[in-house]
Amino acid sequence: MLDKFFNITKLGSTLRTEVVAGITTFMTMAYILAVNPDILSATGMDKGAVFTATAISAIIATLVMALVAKLPFALAPGMGLNAFFAFTVVLGMRYSWQFALTAVFLEGIIFLLLTAFNIRELIVNSIPLNLKHSVSVGIGLFIAFIGLKGAGVIVDNPATLVSLGDMKSPSVIVGLVGILVTGVLFARNVKGSLLIGILFSTILALILGVTHMPENYKFVSLPPSVSPIFFQFDFSQIFTIDMAIVLFTFLFVDMFDTVGTLVGVASKADMLDKDGRVPRVKQALFADAVGTFFGSILGTSTVTTYVESAAGVSEGGKTGMTALTTAGMFALALLFAPVFIMIPSAATAPALVIVGLFMMSPILKVDLNDFTEAVPAFLCIIMMPLTFSIADGIVFGMLSYVTLKLLTGRYKEISPVMIVIVVLFIIKFYFA
Repeated sequence: MLDKFFNITKLGSTLRTEVVAGITTFMTMAYILAVNPDILSATGMDKGAVFTATAISAIIATLVMALVAKLPFALAPGMGLNAFFAFTVVLGMRYSWQFALTAVFLEGIIFLLLTAFNIRELIVNSIPLNLKHSVSVGIGLFIAFIGLKGAGVIVDNPATLVSLGDMKSPSVIVGLVGILVTGVLFARNVKGSLLIGILFSTILALILGVTHMPENYKFVSLPPSVSPIFFQFDFSQIFTIDMAIVLFTFLFVDMFDTVGTLVGVASKADMLDKDGRVPRVKQALFADAVGTFFGSILGTSTVTTYVESAAGVSEGGKTGMTALTTAGMFALALLFAPVFIMIPSAATAPALVIVGLFMMSPILKVDLNDFTEAVPAFLCIIMMPLTFSIADGIVFGMLSYVTLKLLTGRYKEISPVMIVIVVLFIIKFYFA
């Protein structure tokens, strides 16, 4: 029944491959179950309640992706968006976390409307094919950078921005050894190499003291209640300028993070059609709109499609069965929270680095001989890791694309939607 519903065999996959891919995707993004509560609790929100809200919102959104869009992508509250929620809106602008949740709630409603009227789909389809391929490459560099940073291989440096970390650090050893072991597994064509690499790295992390088994661990326990943060909205300031700015920022970042992830991962998986379009993109965008809407009600920040979905795609995931498995893992995580939270970022780093390598292949499809195509593609690629933002990489790519086409008299290659998007980018940079 699952085979027929998801067209697993027809798409050249197997049930086992899809399940392994789904578990792998979950393992590479399980950190959000620990990180999101930690970030949002800085606002005064109940940490246990945020953990439960994080897992449930991920389950809801990923189920929609699995059963409606039938694509192998997973969703959860987004990194960066949660930091903006906590450190900018609440701690910086001095608004309550209820105010911030209200902005996320309004964002979810707007995204549902934009998706229903195909506006978000128009934006996805308006991105030129060369830029779509470069988005995949940029995301590859970005997630590899995230992995190396999470393991401490790359660290902050006030003088040079970044530098090499302490090579004697147990975390660095776990990350680098894990990369080599995972690479060997792939070289030997071992199925489930990414998942095995994560498990191996986690065991090594336990041995070296990077992470620890939780004390007094209960094998099965009920998740914390979401009641302290459930449906906690503040509608008293929805017509203020600050609310407009906060709402616009949430919309902008989520829009192009999601678009970038869908396009980039789909490009890597050869899922784009002959016109360079993501299949069932409307349904995919509907998934993150639903996730954001219900996530705000449960009490968490914006839900978005996760770039770590590339890990599952690299394991062969091609259908919604991959996403369904990931959703199931999030459901299990509600009962086995300490075990999943125990996996350190150093143990997921090898998977992110290797996936980053895999996502470089679409660079071969980019026309590097046409500078009106090559320059935007390069800026899109390089700005993602340098700005630590998928959205900003797309902005630089699209702005430079339109500018170069106009200045070289090739304006006919620019779609009207691209012009509108670029104008909005300019407004965002200089007036928001």
